[in-house]
Amino acid sequence: MTRSYRLSVLDQSPIAEGSTAADALANTLDLARAADKLGYHRYWLAEHHASPGIAGVAPEALIGPVALATERIRVGSGGIMLPHFSPFKVAETFRMLAALAPGRIDLGLGRAPGTDGRTAYALQRDRSRRMPSDDFPQNLAELLAYLSDTMPEDHAFAPLVASLPSGGQGSPDPWLLGSSMDSAIWAAGSGLPYCFADFINPAGAEMAEQYRRNFKPSRWLDAPHVMVASWAIAAPTAEEATQLAAPAAMMFAHLFRGELIAVPPMDKALAWLAEHGDGHRRQRRTILGTPADVRAQVDAVADEYGADEVMLVNIMSDHAARRRSYALIAAEYGLADIAAAA
Repeated sequence: MTRSYRLSVLDQSPIAEGSTAADALANTLDLARAADKLGYHRYWLAEHHASPGIAGVAPEALIGPVALATERIRVGSGGIMLPHFSPFKVAETFRMLAALAPGRIDLGLGRAPGTDGRTAYALQRDRSRRMPSDDFPQNLAELLAYLSDTMPEDHAFAPLVASLPSGGQGSPDPWLLGSSMDSAIWAAGSGLPYCFADFINPAGAEMAEQYRRNFKPSRWLDAPHVMVASWAIAAPTAEEATQLAAPAAMMFAHLFRGELIAVPPMDKALAWLAEHGDGHRRQRRTILGTPADVRAQVDAVADEYGADEVMLVNIMSDHAARRRSYALIAAEYGLADIAAAA
């Protein structure tokens, strides 16, 4: 039986070939305004580094403008890659954002670097050594202690809690993001809502179930809450939706070969895929089709994961077609009416 679930948007701010990051960010603001009016529940900004095809390098810098450009929709990070930051700095930044847009800020946290090894090293302030890869749970615990004002009194950083920005909502809503069993277990143990990146790893249903089995209620959440992020494109015809997916397919094919490119135009991508094949496309789940087709496939994903929410993500070179895709899906679900009633 199909579950009742909310729909949200994950935006990586794609840069089309021949355009700039400034163009991509203007498109992000435009799409966020549209998603707000269309009735989507959340609008999250991604963190990816050193890519000519993605402008979303700093969600913490983009959340504020998106929140101020919208009225109702929750805005957050999908996510902040915690290994690149001090927990205190993240707490300061997101408490400030929560004061700027009370009750609307989400702090999605991830462990992955969001880039290649060289760029991850360049992001470090201390270049004398590689940063450890096994201290994520400790940094997560420290960050949550800042946000919840539960830092032990004898901790060296305890006096800093009182200096965090205040007012409005107080704190953002923290989430844990991931595509592995580690993230599922950490989210469960910390009592956080969990977002699984199905568009990266489509084999996450068991991880979502482990999260539910091991969930411990916390000040953040009484019961487990699963969101699944899936790749989805809707168009008036299934053929057009398949064609609109070609630019991302070409982009990812080059990424797998170690080549980074901007998002190519559709005609160029279709010609390239016709010559080189698109077998790599089947390595990840791709939801494509008419609005009714997309809804049926999203329903299936929600059922597979037992999801409370589904977050839709895609990359296209044609911003108008991308905006239309989200509008078609929203109309299929009646999201605007649902949001108005809520």
